[in-house]
Amino acid sequence: MNRHRTAASVLLAAGTLLAGALTAATPSVAAEPTPTSFRQQHSQGFWTAERMRQAVPLDVTAAPGSVRSAPSAAGRPTLVAPTAASTSSPARASTSASPTAFPQAGGAWTGGGAIVKTSGRVFFTMGGRTASCSGDSVTSANGSTVITAGHCVKYQGAWHTNWVFVPAYDNGNAPYGQWSATKTFATDQWAASEDMNMDVGLAVVAPLNGQKLSQVVGAQGILFNGGYNKKMYSFGFPAAAPYDGSKLVYCSGNSNKDFLLTKDHGLGCNMTGGSSGGPWFQDFNEATGLGTQVSVNSFGYVFLPNRMYGPYFGNEAKAAYDRAQTS
Repeated sequence: MNRHRTAASVLLAAGTLLAGALTAATPSVAAEPTPTSFRQQHSQGFWTAERMRQAVPLDVTAAPGSVRSAPSAAGRPTLVAPTAASTSSPARASTSASPTAFPQAGGAWTGGGAIVKTSGRVFFTMGGRTASCSGDSVTSANGSTVITAGHCVKYQGAWHTNWVFVPAYDNGNAPYGQWSATKTFATDQWAASEDMNMDVGLAVVAPLNGQKLSQVVGAQGILFNGGYNKKMYSFGFPAAAPYDGSKLVYCSGNSNKDFLLTKDHGLGCNMTGGSSGGPWFQDFNEATGLGTQVSVNSFGYVFLPNRMYGPYFGNEAKAAYDRAQTS
C-alpha cells in the first residue's frame, strides 16, 4: 500500500471525476439550422435606369470534374464566379426568329401575351456590386410571389440585398414599376449547401401604389412533380454577350433529364448570364402567353454549349414555395 499518496493527488483525482461528471451532465448544443429566408434591406431610389443597365449578369456554370469527392456532395457542380458583360456596346441577339418556330434555341420573344408582363428582370446587390437575374410572377395565396433561381437570392453563402423585380423590363425602363422584395426564400438544400439540384429561390414583394403584383401583371400557374421529357418553353433576360439584357428572349424544344451530374431538366438553349431564374413552362400557349411553370433557368455545363439546365420542381421546391406564398 502506498503511504505517500499526497493530498494534491487526491484532489487532482477528485477534480478529474468532477470534470467528467459535469461534462456528462452538460447537454450537447444542437447546431442552429441554416436560415431558409432573409428579410430584405433596401436603399431608397437605388435602382436607376443606368444602374440597372450596368448590373453584372449572374452566370453559373459547371466545369468538367467539378463533382466533389465526398459522397454527400455527389451531383453538385462547382459554382464559378459571375461574369461581367463587356463594357463596350454588346451585340444584340438576332430578332429574326419567329415565336412560332419549334424548337428554338434562342431568340427574341415577339409573340406578346401574358408572359411579357409576368416575366421580368431581377436586380440585387451582391458582394458590393450590382447584379441581375430573371424571374416570373406566379399564382400564390398572397398574390405577391416571384420565383427565380436559388443563386439569384443567395450565392456563395450570402443573401443578396436591394432585391427588386422589374416585370416587362425594357432597356432600363420599368413600365409596371420596381417591386421591392420584403423577404427572399430558398429551398432548404440550396440555403444549406447550394445544392444545384435545388437551385430554386423566391421573393415576396411589397404592394406598389396600393396594388399587389398579380393584380398589376398577372401570374402564371405552377406545378410540382410534373415529370420529365416534356415540350418546354424557357424565357429570360440574358445580359452577357451576345445578348444585352434589354429584351425578353425564349427557347423551346423537347426537354430531357440530365444524365451527368444532376436530376435537372435539360433544354437546347443559348441564353447567357442574366437569364438565370427565368421561367420554364410546359403546356405553354403561344397565343395567350400562358403556361404551367415547372422549372427555372439554372446553369449550363462549360463542355456542353447551347444547353440550359433547370431544377426539377419536386417536394423540396414546393415546400419553399409554400413558405413564400403564405408569408
